[in-house]
Amino acid sequence: MAFLPPEGDLTIGFAHPVYALRELFLARGHGARSFQVRSLDELRERAPEADVLVVSGLWRNELMARLPKLRFIQSVSAGTDQFDKAAIAAAGIRLASAQGGNERAVAEHAIALMLALARQIHFARDNQARQYWRPMIGDLTAREDELGGKTLVVVGLGRIGLRLAKLAAAFDMRVVGVRRSAAPQPHAEAVVHPDKLAEAVAQADFVVLTCPLTPETDGLIDARILAAMKPSAFLVNVARGRVVDEVALIDALGNSGIAGAGLDCFHEEPLPAASPFWRMPQVIVTPHSAGETRAYEGRVIDILLDNLHRLEHGEAGLLNQIV
Repeated sequence: MAFLPPEGDLTIGFAHPVYALRELFLARGHGARSFQVRSLDELRERAPEADVLVVSGLWRNELMARLPKLRFIQSVSAGTDQFDKAAIAAAGIRLASAQGGNERAVAEHAIALMLALARQIHFARDNQARQYWRPMIGDLTAREDELGGKTLVVVGLGRIGLRLAKLAAAFDMRVVGVRRSAAPQPHAEAVVHPDKLAEAVAQADFVVLTCPLTPETDGLIDARILAAMKPSAFLVNVARGRVVDEVALIDALGNSGIAGAGLDCFHEEPLPAASPFWRMPQVIVTPHSAGETRAYEGRVIDILLDNLHRLEHGEAGLLNQIV
């Protein structure tokens, strides 16, 4: 039995500030009615029309009480921590993520941050702004470095983490993965359980976070874990801001507990102007852009169309099913 109305009676709402989701959907020739909104106010006004919502950052759980027709939510993002999954399930609504749509982009962004930190590209850019030609460095501890032979600890060996491990292996890095299942994984020399995280990061030259935000990972990188890292090590976060205790990280950076950080996500976004991260020369800040790629919208539409087909034909399982 079909879970959704017939294609001609179906209304899909696309809610994203900038992505051209509806345009790409219309180009695929699906027969559903559709609309696009760009703001929360527009979403509140038009969401009650929708049988299906394609949404991520604009979602608010308070909307649930005003959506009598809603049957399916396709998240635009791989992360789904903004959705009240228990309430969604209780309302008989299905939810799927866009996992896999940006795994290449996020893994490549992590590598880019690692290379930038090792090759001191951020310092070079600062010097360029000052028109300063920095002389060669005699102090080996302060000179540019290379990735080959270094140890990378990847916290979260899902699709992004495994992709990162593959890229790091191509740079001749030694990769240690951290995940709940300690089964061997491709391109990882070792895989350890999260309860061994402190021991793992103690040997790392780079620690990269690619894990989802869950109750177990909220605040995972705290003062104890940062203290276990080498003073010469770097932290890269392309996961979620709340995986890191920001107060502890600011303290570790300010006191040379670690060498630097590449941060793509934060507790509060946009990052407030008063945040110390802006003014730390050893920190590279990117605006939660690790997953951004010119191919992303098309991949979201691919996932959406796959799931619409399943729901229209009464299939129980969804691609990237959450609820």
